[in-house]
Amino acid sequence: MLRRLRHERLDFVGTAPVRLVFAREISAPPDTVFHALAEDVPGWTEWFSAVTQAEPVEDTVLGRQIRLRGGVRFQETILAANKPEVYAYRVDATNAPGLRALVEEWRLDPAGTGTRVQWTFAADGSAPFRMVLKAARPGLGRAFRDAVTALDRRLVKR
Repeated sequence: MLRRLRHERLDFVGTAPVRLVFAREISAPPDTVFHALAEDVPGWTEWFSAVTQAEPVEDTVLGRQIRLRGGVRFQETILAANKPEVYAYRVDATNAPGLRALVEEWRLDPAGTGTRVQWTFAADGSAPFRMVLKAARPGLGRAFRDAVTALDRRLVKR
């Protein structure tokens, strides 16, 4: 069963109790990366190994439904889709225990002929949740690096 989370705005990425920020440069240009993030929602399963299902909510471009390995589910609302610089969303409902609010921001900056991809994972939750999330930082960082590397490989093939 999904629980409703606190509805935060985009500014939460700067004020959240737990902020995990990861960045990496890839060879694909910002427009191409933005398309993969914001417009090819089902494609997330091809490059982000933790994502087992990704679908836009029917009849709207403002929402997504995401399933992760292990059974975690998210219902999300898009907060920003400013091509090609920023793609951000808020989790509105989840089955993840202890989570109270979550906003994720993907910031894309030109880097030579490629893109510097920065992912900010901004969250609030119970004290045990915050502690576990901070401890999970190395694993989330590795997941981000692997995902962005796989995304770049996928985009270069096209």
